[in-house]
Amino acid sequence: MRFGALALGLLCAVQTNAASIPQGPHGGIAVVPLDAVEAVQSVTFLNKAQLIVEDYAIIALPLFHDVGEQEVQVTYDDGSIRNVVIKVLDKQYPEERITVTDQEHVTPSPRNLERIGKESARMRAAYARFSSQPPNLLPIVQPVEGRTSGVFGSRRFFNDQPRNPHSGIDWAAPTGTPIKSPAPGKVVVVGDFFFNGITVQIDHGGGFISMMCHLSEALVEEGQTIKRGAIIGKVGTTGRSTGPHLHWSVSLSGERIDPAVFMAVLNALHED
Repeated sequence: MRFGALALGLLCAVQTNAASIPQGPHGGIAVVPLDAVEAVQSVTFLNKAQLIVEDYAIIALPLFHDVGEQEVQVTYDDGSIRNVVIKVLDKQYPEERITVTDQEHVTPSPRNLERIGKESARMRAAYARFSSQPPNLLPIVQPVEGRTSGVFGSRRFFNDQPRNPHSGIDWAAPTGTPIKSPAPGKVVVVGDFFFNGITVQIDHGGGFISMMCHLSEALVEEGQTIKRGAIIGKVGTTGRSTGPHLHWSVSLSGERIDPAVFMAVLNALHED
């Protein structure tokens, strides 16, 4: 699946015309060029620190955020602040209807709801991490090759019951297919969760967290430092799943964003 046109369009908006306003859809990212990046202390949006990659700030645009012009704050080492205007665009996400045979995975029992609550808290704690900005993040490696079987942001109905929008991208692949880490990082969560099945979360730095779900097997341990492209597990169909596939979520500054857009745009910046 190729996203070059989307990535190049965004790059043109931020690079070829200094008067252009960096923009992106809610659930996506906006790319803000940074002058004197070596003197930049931090970049914040909605009071959250943002990822800095090379000479750019990568701004996470929440899925449910209002559209229109917003301000990003760039703080320098001398204490000065520059406000940069960005624009959040509207985007219509598709609808997806899924049939699940295990009713517990649609309407869980009180006992399973308690389990789900504990697992959700553990995942949220990982998503909230903001470690130091990564010096060698790019390029982003696609974790597995396969047919795209689920897209980010789709409004999901399980057995005709509405649930939260899809928080990542799915690739269908045979059980046992090796899964690569998209970037260097530290493994912060390994677990077998009710909905997500066998799951690995990786902190790549700067608020960029990957979550890989439905694995048949995890091949890493919590606290382990891994390189780009390292095999972290194998494709499976554990948890709430209708067939073998990898679910990859990208959390940026605590917000789930479209992994396909994130990967395409950052790799285009790297190549440029």
